[in-house]
Amino acid sequence: MPHWIWQHPDWPRFGWQAETLVPLLRQVAIAQGRLLGRTHAGNETLQAEFSLDALLQNIVNSSAIEGERLNVESVRSSLARRLGLDAGNTQPEARSEGLALILCDTTTNLDAPLSEARLLQWHSWLFAGDDGFLGQKIRIGDWRGNEPMQVVSGRIDRPTVHFEAPPRDGLEVRIAEFVAWFNASRSDAALDPLLRAAIAHFWFVTLHPFDDGNGRITRALTDLALAQGEQQSIRFYAMSVAILADRKGYYQHLENSQKLPSTLGPAVDSMVAAIDLTPWLHWFLSTLQRAIVDAEAQIDRVLGKSQFWLQHRQHGLGPEQLKVLNRLLDGDQAERGGFAQGISAAQYQTVAKVSKATATRHLADLVAKGCLVKLPGGGRNTRYQIHWPANGTPLSPEHP
Repeated sequence: MPHWIWQHPDWPRFGWQAETLVPLLRQVAIAQGRLLGRTHAGNETLQAEFSLDALLQNIVNSSAIEGERLNVESVRSSLARRLGLDAGNTQPEARSEGLALILCDTTTNLDAPLSEARLLQWHSWLFAGDDGFLGQKIRIGDWRGNEPMQVVSGRIDRPTVHFEAPPRDGLEVRIAEFVAWFNASRSDAALDPLLRAAIAHFWFVTLHPFDDGNGRITRALTDLALAQGEQQSIRFYAMSVAILADRKGYYQHLENSQKLPSTLGPAVDSMVAAIDLTPWLHWFLSTLQRAIVDAEAQIDRVLGKSQFWLQHRQHGLGPEQLKVLNRLLDGDQAERGGFAQGISAAQYQTVAKVSKATATRHLADLVAKGCLVKLPGGGRNTRYQIHWPANGTPLSPEHP
């Protein structure tokens, strides 16, 4: 009895409920435009740093989704060199070089058609430097072998099969069909580019054409589709960060959508096939929106911080004051002992490692110089927060 979506007679003729997705599509498009507006508020140097940070986060988090930890400094060095930025003194590893090559290809080489050879090249880059033990266990730069490809969990003697990919026989034909669709759909005026990216993600990961690395190649392919649809904002957000934040939901939505429903109902209308991808598409768009909004908030904070230091560069602040101000400017991160309610004299004393009297004097000086503002309240509960310059306050993610 058929169990998987690729066994459906209409595969890969996907459908969706447009009325459910239109509001989300509109919200994502607005968020993309707003993000670009934020980045244009910075100079070329800041824009390059925004782009480097987003690309770095995309690589690091895509690997983290699969449980792999990368050498962040090595990856940053590889990316920086390709963006013409200071790469520092770190000697990049072969793996970092390969990952940087993939991301730069997917976000800049947009007019080159997708091909089987290009996908296999990405796979070779993904495992650059892994030609030893790992290279003996998996086929690098080639399609998977004849063994059944299953995603399983649980005990070895009683595994739970979450998904089984199409058989190896006929895989090249399925990949060729996908590649042809990917190239042709770019000029399909009836298909929203964001939906195209979501469909490409689902379709390719369902084929699961490699022994290993399917998720990372799928997310690289998604980056390419997103970049082809909107060529500017893709450089400033990292969807993999938002996917990692909802890793459980990511796998659950894929699993649910890859299984055949118990009954195959008729099409909703002439545009909707029995394969209804609406739940997956909704999750994808919501996650994409969250990634863009988070990037916007981060850029707001960097711009605000830059403007803050520009205003106070002549104030001759001491090293302890600079340390505390940087902590406050970097955000209220709970894991770093953040100060969501402002900083008190006692907290200043702890962070700056100064006496109580010095902490009080430093805080009064920072208020007098316009760096901090005293919040309502008094006594030992008195708290202080950053006095942002006019038009320099980081905006909330919901701010228009």
